Amino acid sequence: MSSVLVVSGSPSPGSRTGAVVSLVEQALASCGCEVRSLHVRRLPVLSLLTEDLRDPVISDAVGAVLRADGVVVASPVYRAAHSGLVKALVDLLPEKALRGRPVLPVANGGAQGNLVAMDYALKPLLAVKGADSVLAGEFVLDQHIRGGSVAEERAVGLRLAVQRFGEVVRTASGSRRLRIA
Repeated sequence: MSSVLVVSGSPSPGSRTGAVVSLVEQALASCGCEVRSLHVRRLPVLSLLTEDLRDPVISDAVGAVLRADGVVVASPVYRAAHSGLVKALVDLLPEKALRGRPVLPVANGGAQGNLVAMDYALKPLLAVKGADSVLAGEFVLDQHIRGGSVAEERAVGLRLAVQRFGEVVRTASGSRRLRIA
């Protein structure tokens, strides 16, 4: 079974990004993936911002990324940029931490113009850490998230993206296991 880590860069527990993350987690489980979530806001702030890898919680978070067969990075978009929490976590990762690991960016924001944040801010951030298999991400307008859930017309596209991602993760993790054996 392929393992996927879902990283949430939302600063608030009841956020729209949380609704997107919940849908992604359900879709991954439906694909047969083992899903673990990492809510960056729950990490110790001082250790996160000072990049203290000796902190056991921070060390576990970095280890979770390194152990995952695939990573979903979910972020709200503010002023055409990803969450600072996402950046803080990615900055902790070793230089080539995401090499050979499929990554699916998902984001939500208040305007269609925020979509550019995925290509011009989030993908380059991931590339710095070796991400060489970044799939086309999904962007959900905030107006399509109500009452803690994603409207069905957007949920369909998000589920399809997650399904494609799950297939890529299974293929990549299978070939990685063959190389190790």
